Amino acid sequence: MTDTPADLDAWAAKLAAALRLPDDVEIDVPAVLDLARDAAHGVARPAAPLTTFLVGLAAGLGGASPDDLARSFETARQLAAAEQA
Repeated sequence: MTDTPADLDAWAAKLAAALRLPDDVEIDVPAVLDLARDAAHGVARPAAPLTTFLVGLAAGLGGASPDDLARSFETARQLAAAEQA
């Protein structure tokens, strides 16, 4: 597998199905990758997977709505940016 957008979309769909996520869940792969990049550059490289995991966990525990996910993403983005400053 390579890291082309189509490959990543296919992987996300395959993993979502294996995790039994609802079919109507939208996975914004570019947004996740941007967040991982921001954490890697603003905090430390190993912060990328940790950040994306914690954002997903927080959104899921918070109710799993699109608004919950957006709030979790924004919180992580702001913290990563503050670390870089």
